[in-house]
Amino acid sequence: MIEGLQSFQNIFKVPELKRRLLITFGLLAAYRVGAHVPTPGIDGDALAQFFDQVAGTLLGMVDLFSGGNLRRLTVFALGIMPYISASIILQLLTVVMPALERLAKEGEAGRKKITQYTRYGTIVLSAIQAFGIAIGLEGMRSPSGISVVPEPGWGFRFLTMLTLTSGTALIMWLGEQISEKGIGNGISLIIFAGIVVRLPSAIVASYTLMSTGELKLFVFGGIVVVKLGVTTAVVLMQEGQRKIPVQYAKRVVGRRVYGGQSTHIPLRINTAGVIPVIFASSIILFPATLTRFIPHPWMQILSDSLSPGRLVYTVLYSGFIIFFAYFYTAIVFNPVDLADNMKKYGGFIPGVRPGRKTAEYIDRTLTRITLPGAIALALVSILPDFLILWFNVPFFFGGTSLLIVVGVALDTVRQMESHLLMRHYEGFLRKKAKVRV
Repeated sequence: MIEGLQSFQNIFKVPELKRRLLITFGLLAAYRVGAHVPTPGIDGDALAQFFDQVAGTLLGMVDLFSGGNLRRLTVFALGIMPYISASIILQLLTVVMPALERLAKEGEAGRKKITQYTRYGTIVLSAIQAFGIAIGLEGMRSPSGISVVPEPGWGFRFLTMLTLTSGTALIMWLGEQISEKGIGNGISLIIFAGIVVRLPSAIVASYTLMSTGELKLFVFGGIVVVKLGVTTAVVLMQEGQRKIPVQYAKRVVGRRVYGGQSTHIPLRINTAGVIPVIFASSIILFPATLTRFIPHPWMQILSDSLSPGRLVYTVLYSGFIIFFAYFYTAIVFNPVDLADNMKKYGGFIPGVRPGRKTAEYIDRTLTRITLPGAIALALVSILPDFLILWFNVPFFFGGTSLLIVVGVALDTVRQMESHLLMRHYEGFLRKKAKVRV
């Protein structure tokens, strides 16, 4: 405990790390302030009653990723999901379009251009979603029959489009600033902040259910035990590695001898982290948001089939998570480049020929270990839905939330750890339990 406090104090001994943390906290605080600015033209009480009526449906999951902003329809109601959807589209197009593929290989200039395209795509998707939400809100009524929009019309629609699109653009800018000038991944931290701020209300709701007898104490204890077990499993999965041994041959350069040492390549079981979960949620939530707000029978059937706990939702959600686990791993990890660099510096895997054979071996190994990691991600994500279905009890702070919170926290701690170790400070944990960097 004392060592942990000492490691935490070391943060403030590194000026750059201290500055990055203050910037991160400041930008996240600005995001939370914006989460309390309502969109004009909405009856907040009627909207809150409507969301209480549809609690536990897909709309509740959309509200989760917006940090509760959709329930109050604040300026940040769309959240960061349009940006994530645009990022997915651009990454998929990079694979199939040679022009974008060449642009991605142009280094920093190419990446800046793709980022600019992603921003444009975010604005377009935000405007489409905002328009669909505005039309849907005009037809909404609370259980008592009060209209959510007292004065509907094109004026309300355009104002809602402008407000929500501007809010998403501001969130996108905040996320980019956190990634550039702060610590951690800005987009992930914004989602993280939106989930964590709901934890106190979830605790209060659980206490209220126990006090009224709707939630038995032993059932609540079982839920807590399950959460602790799932959290432990997520940490082990996020930190699990397959170490491939690498031997470097001796090289004589002038009068110096280089190489001759043994090391390893750490292949993570879950190379993509929580990105597959976020991407999969974005893919499902984008059409589902529109269908939920469009008052048409076919749209309502589609929205109901994509609600958590339904077979279609479970199959699609799990399939998307597994797909994006492989897709994102293929983007961030290139076995061919790794094999070429090893060959260049005289490195080889014992029993495997350098060059193409090494790349194939690494790719085959990574493919095998990614599958159990992807399946584990999918199972943890859909676990709360089955618990709610089987035991008929609320499961606050579910699997998707847990994955994002634990994954983002580990990634942020890992980056802080690297800053401390670069300056010869001990990390947050003891050496035997140190977070891998």
